[in-house]
Amino acid sequence: MAMDRSDALAALNNLPDVRDGLTRIERIILYVLNEAQQERGGRSVPSAMVYGRVLEYVDIGEVELQHYLDRLGVSGR
Repeated sequence: MAMDRSDALAALNNLPDVRDGLTRIERIILYVLNEAQQERGGRSVPSAMVYGRVLEYVDIGEVELQHYLDRLGVSGR
């Protein structure tokens, strides 16, 4: 049974990187969060803003994003 493109991308999104253990989605979230914090002068970034920007890179639900934020230790509430 061959993998189609969407299955392969889903597998890559959830595969931890050997260097630091972060998945592609976790890395995107941290990148987006850092960029938004810099734009806001180091202030907190609302979860809704992070969610909107993360959606530009990967299709993810709000609950799934909150799961990742919790896992990364980001206070999103």
